Amino acid sequence: MRLHRSGWVVATALVAVGALTLAGCKGGGSDEPAKPGGPVELKIAFWGDFGLDELKAKYEAANPNVKIVLNSGEYNAQHEDLQKKLIAGSGAPDIAAIDEGFIVSFRSQADKFVNLLDKGASKYQDKYLGWKWKQSLSADGKTQIGLGTDVGGLAMCYRTDLFKAAGLPTERDKVSALWPTWDEFIKTGQNYTAKSKKKFVDNATNLFNPILGQQPVGFYDESETLKMDGGPKAAFDLTLKAIDAGLSANLPAWSPEWNAAFVKGDFAVLACPAWMQGHIKNTAPDTAGKWDVAAIPGGGGNWGGSFLTVPKQGKNVDEAYKLLEWLIQPEQQIEIFKKVGNLPSQPALYKDPAIADFKNPFFSDAPVGAIFSKTAEGLTPQYLGKKNGPTRVAVENVINSVQAGTTKAADAWAQAVKEAEKASKA
Repeated sequence: MRLHRSGWVVATALVAVGALTLAGCKGGGSDEPAKPGGPVELKIAFWGDFGLDELKAKYEAANPNVKIVLNSGEYNAQHEDLQKKLIAGSGAPDIAAIDEGFIVSFRSQADKFVNLLDKGASKYQDKYLGWKWKQSLSADGKTQIGLGTDVGGLAMCYRTDLFKAAGLPTERDKVSALWPTWDEFIKTGQNYTAKSKKKFVDNATNLFNPILGQQPVGFYDESETLKMDGGPKAAFDLTLKAIDAGLSANLPAWSPEWNAAFVKGDFAVLACPAWMQGHIKNTAPDTAGKWDVAAIPGGGGNWGGSFLTVPKQGKNVDEAYKLLEWLIQPEQQIEIFKKVGNLPSQPALYKDPAIADFKNPFFSDAPVGAIFSKTAEGLTPQYLGKKNGPTRVAVENVINSVQAGTTKAADAWAQAVKEAEKASKA
């Protein structure tokens, strides 16, 4: 869906939510309630591209008493700033986007958000994927802090021109057949690097995370117990195998170097949730028609997916909920999908021809509506845990040190366990 999605932030350590004090982007909610019939200013805080620019104008035209202020900032900073404002008791935006990587921490502070069930949101429960609705529901099931925007079912985006130059097939079905497993993916990458003398993937951490996401249990089980020997160990071993095979360009995600590499063709393939389509198109517009979308090795997995919430401290919560409710309606959700690729988390929309039949010309007319809808319907997302963010970054840092040659592969797993344990207790 947008930049800096949950779990795949490489450079910045996520701080435990209860202790977040860093100042993020400025711009809280309205300090004074609007007078009856008077103008209302609603501030929305988010990151990346939620497809809100055109929708802002549309909503304001239909509601001339409302002025929407869009506050787009960096992924970590927006969550950190929200936590800071919740602790302070003032200054939060009228509507705050929260990513799946943070939702467990924020839903444990349900008393700081408007309970959307009190606003009648229960009528939407059956419209959402069951697990999506549950992700933003308080542990006792009595408070719903957010309504879901999108989900991030995974595929693989690849450069057809680079594949062709390396003598690999370019048709999406044949490319998918190259890598039913991650071991076969690594073999394909070795073949590509041998023939092209270029790297195959952008960064090893962006292999680790989708592999981890396919495991039955990630870093934590639902009792918040760290579980390193299961899914994390399987993902870590395959990731180090890919590093040893020389596949990674070692480009930190979201860095200027990473963005430039999309333009220059410094890597040929990357794990690709639906929202990544918009980032690739915006970052490398001249590569239109050189990309396509294939299946991900191992099948399934999820990267990202957000929620819109209404902090309780806002002065115009009724107007904020009215806007939130409008944003999650089918017409708006379909428009966002077609504009930036964010796949709705309401499965009935997957059967709407506007999504089901949608082909993306930038990606060689790939039937992305059908591709991403299928992956979303098959998702069984992991429980991410309150300390999932800092734990993931701690392990990613070890992976990055192996790529950089500062940690020996033989010592890496023990170091990853040590760092994960420290993060889990911070």
